Amino acid sequence: MKINTVKKITNCKHLNLFSISYKDRINSEKEWIFASRSKKLNPLENEGISPDAVVIVPLHKPGGKIVIIKEFRVALAGWQYGFPAGLVDRGETIEQAGKRELFEETGLTLTKVLKKSPAIYSSSGLTDESVSLLFVECEGRPTNRFNEPSEDIETLMLSKEQAADILYDNKIKFDVKSWIVLNAFANYGGI
Repeated sequence: MKINTVKKITNCKHLNLFSISYKDRINSEKEWIFASRSKKLNPLENEGISPDAVVIVPLHKPGGKIVIIKEFRVALAGWQYGFPAGLVDRGETIEQAGKRELFEETGLTLTKVLKKSPAIYSSSGLTDESVSLLFVECEGRPTNRFNEPSEDIETLMLSKEQAADILYDNKIKFDVKSWIVLNAFANYGGI
């Protein structure tokens, strides 16, 4: 596989489309279109991997419940169950972004970072977007009063049994990372 050229197709604020021409393993010319959050003309010219966003996996310590959000997602024309998440601002660490986003989306306070993943990719057939999973403990009472006007979010705190009850509900749209973590929580407890 050999990348020949990369061309920026759109010029939007948070996400752009790029066209790549490349040769496959039998030397046939191919073209692929993907989305990227990169501000560069060629997002493939990366110097190290720094996650674009953080996904927070919170355990509400006082109740031993996992915290998820039910959020309206325009691309799905409906509600998706997932974890609080957001872009990492320039100069911000993953932990700082996680603390900020958890509070903004749920009103909960991060009390302890348990572990942090490296940059991971959830849909590399469509985008080069990377996220870091931040497993945390939190406390407080959920509220949506800090949500941005473009966000419609409901916070849910689930026991192991409640998590198990929703995992196979065909009416619920899950974020892939959230389904995997909820399944582990429902079957083994803890995060």
